[in-house]
Amino acid sequence: MLSELRVLEAVAPDVLEVVKKRYRIMQNIFWMQPIGRRNLADSLGLTERVLRSETDYLRDQRLIDATKSGMLLTEKGEGLLQHLELLMEQFTGMDQLEKQLASFFKIERCLIVSGNSDEQEKVIGEFGELVDEALQRQLPDGRNIIAVMGGTTMAEVARHVSPLETAKRHNLFVPARGGIGESVSIQANSVSALMAANAHGEHRALYVPEQLSEEAYHTLLKEPSIRSVLAMIKEANCVVHSIGRAVHMAARRKMSEDEIVRLKQKNAVAESFGYFFDENGEIVHKVPRIGLSLEDIQKMSTVLAVAGGKSKVKAITAYMKNAPKQTWLITDEAAANEILKGASPLK
Repeated sequence: MLSELRVLEAVAPDVLEVVKKRYRIMQNIFWMQPIGRRNLADSLGLTERVLRSETDYLRDQRLIDATKSGMLLTEKGEGLLQHLELLMEQFTGMDQLEKQLASFFKIERCLIVSGNSDEQEKVIGEFGELVDEALQRQLPDGRNIIAVMGGTTMAEVARHVSPLETAKRHNLFVPARGGIGESVSIQANSVSALMAANAHGEHRALYVPEQLSEEAYHTLLKEPSIRSVLAMIKEANCVVHSIGRAVHMAARRKMSEDEIVRLKQKNAVAESFGYFFDENGEIVHKVPRIGLSLEDIQKMSTVLAVAGGKSKVKAITAYMKNAPKQTWLITDEAAANEILKGASPLK
C-alpha cells in the first residue's frame, strides 16, 4: 500500500494533501472532542475560514457533528479515522521513526502513537491499545505471570486491555510493587486487578506498603500469603511499567523535603522500579522496596515500557540507558521527535 501511495503522491500531490489535512482535523477533533472551531483552528495552525470549509465538508459527509458544546466525531467518522490512521502511519514514515528510536536506544522495538500525551489525553488510551496488541503478540502459550506497575498512565492503559486467555494460554496478573501511599485507583494492586479483569485472567493482590523498615519487612515475610505473592512476582515472565519524572515520583512516594532536595542536587530526572537516575542514566538513589527490581526484569522475555510527552523526554532517555535489550518502548510522536532531535546513539 505504501508504494501505491507514493505513486499517487507523484501524480496528484494535491489529493494527498487534502486527505492529510482532513485526517489531522478528524484526529484532533477525536482527541479533544467536543471542541470549538476557534480552539481547533489554533491547535492545527489553520485560519478559521479554511477550517470552516473543511469541517463543513466533513459534516456534510456525516463524519462529524456540530453541537452547542463543540464538534465531535460521529460513529461513522470514528470508524473511518481508524482506517485512515493505518494509512497515514505508513505514509508519514511512522514505521521509520519507530526503527530509528529502537536503534537509538538499542532495544528490541519501539511503538509510536501520533500526537502528544501531555496535551491530548486520548493518546494515553492509544498507548493502552498498543500494549494490548503487544501482549496478544508476545505472550507465549502456557502459563504467564504478568507484573504490572501502578500510576495514572498504567491505570488508563489497563482500561484498554482485551481478553488474552486462549485454550492454550493462561495469564496471572500481579502487582509489580507494594503500595506507595497514592490514590487507591492508581496503585499497582488496583491497576493489575483491572488489567486481569479485562484480560479474563487471574489476579493476586499484594497488600503491603512498598517502603518498610527492615524489621517490618522481615516480619511480613513470615506471612505465607505474602511470601506466596512475592514468589509469583519474582517468577513473572512479563512486566508492563511506566517511566516517571524523578521529583514527581518522589512526591508521590511521600519522600521528605530533604530527600527531594538531595535528588535535585544529584540532578535526578527519572524513576522506575524504585531507582532514581540522572541524565546520564546513573543510579543516584534507590528506595528500599517490596517488588521487582532492575535485576529482576533483565531475565524477563517480555518488557513493555510506557511513557510519552515532551515533559518525559529526559526521564525516558535516562531510564532507557538501563533498560533490558528486549524492551518494547511505547511512546508518542512528540517524545520520539524530541529525543531524536540532534541526538547521537546511546553508548
